[in-house]
Amino acid sequence: MKEIHHEIGQVVKIYKALGEPTRLKIALLLASESNLCFTAIGEKLESVAGSTLSHHLKQLTDSGLIDFRKSGSYIHYSVNREIAEKFAPYLLA
Repeated sequence: MKEIHHEIGQVVKIYKALGEPTRLKIALLLASESNLCFTAIGEKLESVAGSTLSHHLKQLTDSGLIDFRKSGSYIHYSVNREIAEKFAPYLLA
């Protein structure tokens, strides 16, 4: 039963994160182009300030939908395909 409650909590976080248009754009971008660094994401979105982008990426990573890996001073972001397939298959279509 605890596992079901945990999964429900994750689903709520994912849908809440994707309910904001900029975060949905970020998730769609990362679903089509993985391993993008912060700067590349910002350049592709154009009209998002750095601090706002950072906030959006945190919301997406906290939900488990976006993974990140550090490489030197860079952080590269990708969609967690397993989570996306299970809870947000629209991103992968």
